[in-house]
Amino acid sequence: MAAESPRVVVLAGGMSHERDVSLRSGRRVAEALRSVGVEVSVHDVDADLVPALAELRPDVVWPLLHGASGEDGSVRDVIQLLGLRMVGTGPRESRVAWSKPIAKTVVARAGLSTPEFVTLPQSLFRELGATRVLSAIVDRLGLPLVVKPSRGGSALGVNLVTSADDLPRAMVDCFAYSDTALVERAVAGTELAVSVVDTGSGPVALPAVEIVTDGQYDYDARYNPGRTEYFAPARLDSSVAASIAAVAVTAHETLGLSGLSRTDLIVTAEGSIEFLEVNVSPGMTETSLLPQAAEAAGHNLGDLYRSLVLASLVG
Repeated sequence: MAAESPRVVVLAGGMSHERDVSLRSGRRVAEALRSVGVEVSVHDVDADLVPALAELRPDVVWPLLHGASGEDGSVRDVIQLLGLRMVGTGPRESRVAWSKPIAKTVVARAGLSTPEFVTLPQSLFRELGATRVLSAIVDRLGLPLVVKPSRGGSALGVNLVTSADDLPRAMVDCFAYSDTALVERAVAGTELAVSVVDTGSGPVALPAVEIVTDGQYDYDARYNPGRTEYFAPARLDSSVAASIAAVAVTAHETLGLSGLSRTDLIVTAEGSIEFLEVNVSPGMTETSLLPQAAEAAGHNLGDLYRSLVLASLVG
């Protein structure tokens, strides 16, 4: 029976800037599932995908796609159109979480704290005059600032700006990855990632992972070992750790997410917990944060991933 021995198709690759990371995530998850006896095949997202899924009719599809199409809900829409179940969040909720400004607005209404921000489409940036708009941003939000694509992941196009002279270059870099930039007040503190999993009994936060880098936590620092040191669990007082876990679960529930997610946070020296963004398709590579958190909690990755697959078959 499917519930005992489900057949899983992992989707990995795609055509986003994060293709390589997705392929690594897909390979690692497939290996972990096979280690506990789950039948798995890995498929790219291309013209052959729909006929392949229609022919295979797997019990579950696990979209391990990062970036556009993988996290904006579109591929998930196709999975649902084919009448297939999937691990993780559905298309509508994915679209909300995929947009950082919208996600920040939604969680702020639920009472979570998030750095003040503005969003700036590239077209408006040109029409109103870059110099005047950037001056207004600095006057309003101050320095330092973080400039990031309003949609996207893996820190591509993200820059910390400490001088107003560097802001134009950061905007140009951002617009290479998205037509809309999110500019937010930079918050100093301990950088944390809190993964949430739901294997059928409600969402549970895994231990927070603390991230310490030799500079900006950019793409290179995330995926090339050596530049970043991780502490799993994070070096936090138990009360702070509990508060952070509650924030991640609140974000997961408020945004209507399913299966698994990862919330990125900053804890300031004053103890404020600042929500940055949430990811519905967290990286699952050898340096990724959710696998580190799961192992810190004592989970065998194969067993945990199998539980996520089985939970997606229920309901």
